[in-house]
Amino acid sequence: MEHQRAGNADAGSHNPVQTTYDEKIEVSAQTSPLSSQKSHESLAIRDAPIEEPQEKAHVTQDDRITEEKETDSEGLKKVKSKHSVRDAGSIPDGGLWAWLQVLGGFFLLFNSWGIINTFGSYQAYYETTLLPSSSPSSISWIGSIQAFLLLEVGALTGPIYDAGYFRELLLFGSFMLVFGQMMLSLCTSYWQVLLAQAFCIGIGTGALFVPSVAILSTYFSTKIGMAIGIAAAGSSFGGVIYPIVFHNLLPQIGFAWTTRVLGFIILATMVVPCVCMRVRVLPAKSRSLLDLQAFCIPAYSLQVLGFFFGFMGLYMPFFYAQVYALERHLTNENLAFYLLAIMNSTSVFGRIIPNVFADRLGPFNVVIPCCLISGVLCIIYIGVSNSAGICVLMAFYGFFSGSFVSLPPTIIVRLSQDKRDKIGTRLGQSFAIVALGVLIGTPIGGAILDHSGFDALWIFGGCMLFGSAALLLAARITFGGVGLRVKV
Repeated sequence: MEHQRAGNADAGSHNPVQTTYDEKIEVSAQTSPLSSQKSHESLAIRDAPIEEPQEKAHVTQDDRITEEKETDSEGLKKVKSKHSVRDAGSIPDGGLWAWLQVLGGFFLLFNSWGIINTFGSYQAYYETTLLPSSSPSSISWIGSIQAFLLLEVGALTGPIYDAGYFRELLLFGSFMLVFGQMMLSLCTSYWQVLLAQAFCIGIGTGALFVPSVAILSTYFSTKIGMAIGIAAAGSSFGGVIYPIVFHNLLPQIGFAWTTRVLGFIILATMVVPCVCMRVRVLPAKSRSLLDLQAFCIPAYSLQVLGFFFGFMGLYMPFFYAQVYALERHLTNENLAFYLLAIMNSTSVFGRIIPNVFADRLGPFNVVIPCCLISGVLCIIYIGVSNSAGICVLMAFYGFFSGSFVSLPPTIIVRLSQDKRDKIGTRLGQSFAIVALGVLIGTPIGGAILDHSGFDALWIFGGCMLFGSAALLLAARITFGGVGLRVKV
């Protein structure tokens, strides 16, 4: 540095480009305030045609860095830069505020996928008590539409989130959830339940889902799998808490007040994300609703198709296992209502542990075995003959199927490392397609159940999961080794 400084002094004005930014500040600090300001302005004007415009163009177009200028006591300009979401090195990947987003995302998924995972309890109650004249297939449409809207509306909320309306989405989603739950407590007929539970609550969950996942990608890079996994565990906790509360309060205070109590739980838990969550960085401009070029990536298209078929078969045990246990007299009525809680409790670990391994092994390498095992377990339901067997089976299925909620966002983030500003778009359009599988899967299962019985239902679910595993394997092969692993 001393040799360079001496060289600059000798060169004088004949070699202005060699004067560095740090040397400009040092020279300015040793002069009077007036000469310092003039010297700084002179240097800035002299160097501007060479360095400054090119650097600013790079900042504006590539990194989307917003600059805030402050003036200190000596009249010098300090520049502060907000980090770019496209630069993985600038993402905090931890810290208090980052983990608070995970906490908020936990409760958002607690009240979105957690509610979806609870529908099996409602299905059993509707078939036996509230809507006995409706077929299992028609009742399953309520849960299917609810899950479909969670994913489909989620795809539409991406541009709203990108425009900076994250808090408005939180408030709107919270209102729709609580309002729908309270209206459900007044329902006595099929069409009323359809409007309140399927549409109202479904739209509310859709307003919360994609933003809850997209915001984590701006706070985590190498730990993104673990962060999404912990947040996704909220859906399993919701699937444990809500069925237990529903089952225990139902005989004591009736359906109406039980449903209202669940609404108050939703209201209380939604306070946490409304207080804790905040947007760290937004794209420089609002994104488009679709990123059709992403479908030119074979791995992306194949994984979308794979999860489409996977979600068609995934929810067979979630919707029909309780009814199956009751009709086959595998358990008593009390234990049958806890089967869903057993499955969702093990699903907590199935959302976290696979994601931890996905950060090191790659998400494809983890989700494919989980998908295959889930397909095998779905078919094994045919051979269950006692209460111990179905409890163990529910526990294992909950664990291995848990990766279906937590790993798809992780895969899309991995496939979008060079287009991090398009993660929200790619998540949204992927979920919009997968939502169609969720919509038609369980009603098709219900129709198969009415026509051919439970054995055919479990075979259908298993075959859909096997097909999903095959497509995901094809996606993994086409993607090769690039991006499958994170260097930690």
